[in-house]
Amino acid sequence: MNKEERYSLLYRQIESLVDGEENRVGVLANVSAAMKEMFPEAYFWVGFYLVDETARVLRLGPFQGSVACYTIPYGKGVCGSAWAQRQSLVVPDVEAFPGHIACSSLSRSEIVVPMFVAQGNDGLSCPPSEEQPVWGVLDIDSTELSTFDDTDRQWLERIVKLLAPC
Repeated sequence: MNKEERYSLLYRQIESLVDGEENRVGVLANVSAAMKEMFPEAYFWVGFYLVDETARVLRLGPFQGSVACYTIPYGKGVCGSAWAQRQSLVVPDVEAFPGHIACSSLSRSEIVVPMFVAQGNDGLSCPPSEEQPVWGVLDIDSTELSTFDDTDRQWLERIVKLLAPC
């Protein structure tokens, strides 16, 4: 299977994993496992950091991979920058990213996708909007340079919309 086909299959799998499930921690744990299983050669670390607005930090959430940083300040590193900029960041070489936070020396490239709270006309329903608050980020690291591209970004942005709290 090529990358597009794998993401399409992953998307459908995640749709079924989240359908009707209210246990957010469980959903994030299963989604990170599904993602790591679908791309074991590319995803060294995959997981979620969740916004703690009071402390203005991201806090470690469910993940698959080696040990990770517990907290990341707003605007710091790739994760904190994606949160602050409210946009996905594809980093071909983490060593070249100003202020990169090295949770593992094995990480060479990274993609981070912010997750937005969903809100519709009734104030409660989906879909998520980039005008809504960020509630967390999806963070994926690779041990290879230039692992992630626009195809990854587009599919991962679609996938995180499935995870938006409504």
